[in-house]
Amino acid sequence: MKKPNARQPKTGGPTQKGQCAKRVSILDAAADVFCREGFAGASIDEIAMEACVSRQTVYNHYREKETLFMAVVQDIMDRANAALFSILATFPDNGENLEDDLTAFAVRLNKNCVCNHDGKFIRKLVQTEGERYPHLFEIWRQQGPGKIGTALSALFARLSHVARLDIDDFDLAAKQFLALVNADLPASGFFGGAPTDEELEKAARAAVRTFLRAYGGKPATGAGQELREEPV
Repeated sequence: MKKPNARQPKTGGPTQKGQCAKRVSILDAAADVFCREGFAGASIDEIAMEACVSRQTVYNHYREKETLFMAVVQDIMDRANAALFSILATFPDNGENLEDDLTAFAVRLNKNCVCNHDGKFIRKLVQTEGERYPHLFEIWRQQGPGKIGTALSALFARLSHVARLDIDDFDLAAKQFLALVNADLPASGFFGGAPTDEELEKAARAAVRTFLRAYGGKPATGAGQELREEPV
């Protein structure tokens, strides 16, 4: 598996830059080893070797393996959240081309937050290690899935004021939207491989059409218009 997106160490004096570079190297190596070997199978010696640092250097930065594991999860969550909120900023703000705009948004969400390296990495760790070590994923539970649901709920509430949407429970609608946009993704998009642009588009459009059939609402009447019953 490829390593998560690389980070640039902060600039500073030679000592500070060296320490930051070592910390980044340790986190990247630890992410790779934890994903490959699992928490129980990973060793500090193997992480140190892949990071090209001494075993003691790893312990100097992170007191124990558990502390290092949680630092890896936090590091990935920070990057994942930065990508997520960048995508959320592109959520549709009008109802003129709702199906196309929501489809394009769903494609961006899946491509940059679900099927990217960080998304696949954290999902694999949660699925393989979450049941055995639930306390290690408290960061993920607090900062991961709940954040996107809450943010999407608020965005759908805002959109409902300018688009023909008939939503009673915005939290539920947000959860259902997320479930739908992931429902038809190829399994390769979750583990290892990357879905094609065509597969992303097809899955997103099917999801949005289903969502709009449930929440599309009724056409609004114009100002001063009255609904009239058709003659029998």
